[in-house]
Amino acid sequence: MSGLNAEFIPPARPVIGEAEIEAAVRVLRSGLVVQGPEVKAFEEEFAELVAGRHCVAVNSGTSALQLTLMALGFGPGDKIIVPSFSFAASANAVRLVGAEPVFVDIEPGSFCVDPEAVAAAVTPRTVAIMPVHLYGHPAAMDRIMQIAERHGLAVVEDAAQAHGAALDGQPVGAFGTAGCFSFYPTKNMHSLEGGMITTADPELARTLRLLRNQGMEQRYANEIVGANMRMTDVAAAIGRVQLRQLPEWTEQRRANAKFLDTNITGMVTPPVADNAKHVYHQYTVRTQGNRDAAQRRLTELGIGNAVYYPTPIHRLKPYLAEDGKPGPWDLPETERAAAEVISLPVHPALSAADLERIAEGANLAGGAR
Repeated sequence: MSGLNAEFIPPARPVIGEAEIEAAVRVLRSGLVVQGPEVKAFEEEFAELVAGRHCVAVNSGTSALQLTLMALGFGPGDKIIVPSFSFAASANAVRLVGAEPVFVDIEPGSFCVDPEAVAAAVTPRTVAIMPVHLYGHPAAMDRIMQIAERHGLAVVEDAAQAHGAALDGQPVGAFGTAGCFSFYPTKNMHSLEGGMITTADPELARTLRLLRNQGMEQRYANEIVGANMRMTDVAAAIGRVQLRQLPEWTEQRRANAKFLDTNITGMVTPPVADNAKHVYHQYTVRTQGNRDAAQRRLTELGIGNAVYYPTPIHRLKPYLAEDGKPGPWDLPETERAAAEVISLPVHPALSAADLERIAEGANLAGGAR
């Protein structure tokens, strides 16, 4: 392996091609740049990815989560079950509406929320479950929906990393009360920045449309107190271009992951549930030795890598107890994952030579001390 002299393989490579540029320029020249025809078309086209659900475009994945919780009427005194092993936005959205996140553990294989932990965390104050389809692997939605139905809870899917993922043939974002997607540049598809909310409930969809636009459907006829979380038409036009390419990119990610599964022996490769379609937003392995040393070795070999997430949410400063210590959370699988995981490049731009280098580098780094 050529090591230090090898060209660096980035951990992610956002696509901004001529088609995206042309789409943005077309919108700018039209003068219809906010909440116009491109947003409407993007919503209609994205619906095909989520079994025909209503789609509401917003300005970020975090806004999607927050507006959904607002539209469902959650606030102070309410508790929402959230995995701690996720990006902080999952819990931030809960806090932003005044509710409290209840952190639960994950399954060791999928890195997604453990349904048994969810069931054990339900109390009379619980109003919702927020499963996160982490790294592109769907959470165990069949079991989670059973828990929600038994207790009369809403289910808000955090599908920010899982465009096109599915369980038993049903796409994520089409299970719960609502699903929330992100179009940040490093996601499997992007709109530079943006988000999408999906729901089967037309009344919830209408409330979401009001909330994103200052509480208005008709200009100056405010019906409720809302916010400004609209998606621009420039973002929507870029998202439409990306959406058309998503199936091809997804299959390339899955093929890349299959190669890595077959050729990496020095680290624990990510398992996939039999009934799950993993879309590999991240290809996340577990180290069997010193992770810091493994990361250093990978970097020396020119292989981009990152840790998602080194600090579980319940250990982040905003979520510590008053004494500055983590709350009463017993999350052993979360703690173990946070100490062991490394994400390797899996994006569609990788060449066959890149994949060979990544696998060889992972095997060399796996024994680093």
